Amino acid sequence: MNLIRRLPQFKKKIQINILYRMLISLLISFVGSVGVNNMLIIGAAKISERFGWPSLLYIFPYVLTPIFIVIFTLIFLFSTRKIVRDLITLEQGLQFISEGNLDYRVPVNRQDELGRVASNINHMTEQLQLQIVKERELEKSKMDMITGISHDLRTPLTSIIGYIELLRTESFQDKAEYDRFIQNTHNKATHLKKLLDDLFEYTRLTSVDTQLDLKKVDLYQLLDQLLFEFEPLAQENGIHIEKEIGDAPFMACVDSDKIARAIDNLLMNALKYSVKPSTIYIRMSIRHELITIKVENKGAPLTIEQKDKLFDRFYKVDYSRSSEGIQTGSGLGLSIARNIAELHQGTLTLQHTHNVFTFELNLPFNIK
Repeated sequence: MNLIRRLPQFKKKIQINILYRMLISLLISFVGSVGVNNMLIIGAAKISERFGWPSLLYIFPYVLTPIFIVIFTLIFLFSTRKIVRDLITLEQGLQFISEGNLDYRVPVNRQDELGRVASNINHMTEQLQLQIVKERELEKSKMDMITGISHDLRTPLTSIIGYIELLRTESFQDKAEYDRFIQNTHNKATHLKKLLDDLFEYTRLTSVDTQLDLKKVDLYQLLDQLLFEFEPLAQENGIHIEKEIGDAPFMACVDSDKIARAIDNLLMNALKYSVKPSTIYIRMSIRHELITIKVENKGAPLTIEQKDKLFDRFYKVDYSRSSEGIQTGSGLGLSIARNIAELHQGTLTLQHTHNVFTFELNLPFNIK
């Protein structure tokens, strides 16, 4: 785009450059042709005087113009040869690039307008190359997304079909086994709904027209209520909750439903991947017009590669780390939480030291 906007300016400068060379060529040609013509006249005069050919002198007025044209043409071609050569180089470079050779770069041999055109062509090619790479990554991401969805939805759906088939054919021994089949079917169906809810929430959050329902909310009360509902589940899995959230209202302008979803995802992630038994620490504080919520737990150490991918959609650490009593998630929980934080102009980061994980959610008091 920058190159296109500056094309008229480049055109004028190149035209002035050629006109300047033409004027120089004209001047040199005029002086040169006059000099050559005078030398010829002097030579012809001597020949005419010696051999008695006076008519020879009358030919030179007609010779001056062709001499001028020849000298001008030679000088002009010589002075513009570099411009013509570089224009041909630009044309060949554009031809290579248009044929799909995006690794080709036009040589930049000048510091004038043509040199800047060559630089801009190379910059345009680099940007086009990056755009193609980005589109390929996006396409791969879509394929990974489809693969992840298919895998995650197929597992509980297969189980549901299996239990329904057992119930349909009355393949149970007694009422207790019947009740167990019913309960397992219900659990798998609930799990399937949770996966679909996560997928729906993720696609909704990543949509360009996502709108927040911003209201003044007491984050202390919101977090305290979430922890009250979360604590029984934590106790069932051998996890103790230690909270340091103060006892005073923390008012902020947020979308309460989405913030509750983000915090709940962080708590469930900590519960799934904590060593059992252990303690999960939840802290909330105010600093520099930011409300900070930290969720800390102990778990199996991660590699650098695993840590870097932790917020990627559909990424799940090895199932062996998850709790036996908690169903496998969709791999979207942390990605959803980060999207919610960014929609609120905040951040969600992870600090990982040895076997201690600290997720830090920072939210501004007011979104600008």
